[in-house]
Amino acid sequence: DMNDAQKIISDLANDIVQRGLSVPAVFFLESTKYVSFIGSQFLVFLGPIATCFVNNQKYYDFTTLLEKKSNIDFLINEIERINLNIK
Repeated sequence: DMNDAQKIISDLANDIVQRGLSVPAVFFLESTKYVSFIGSQFLVFLGPIATCFVNNQKYYDFTTLLEKKSNIDFLINEIERINLNIK
């Protein structure tokens, strides 16, 4: 569901801004958004190791979201929007 995807992305954007990582996150996302599908597949490959440290379902939901460039664009926009509202 798209609303669920947007909620997950908005929560991630909020976490990024709260940790003060807006600039490096936007820089990283802008530079890698055209290879986001490859990156998401790499995260799937790392899944068995990564899920030892994070929630299994949330991790795989996130990797699915990263497959679409439009979701990366939405994440960048959310980071910028939240960052502007805080300042």
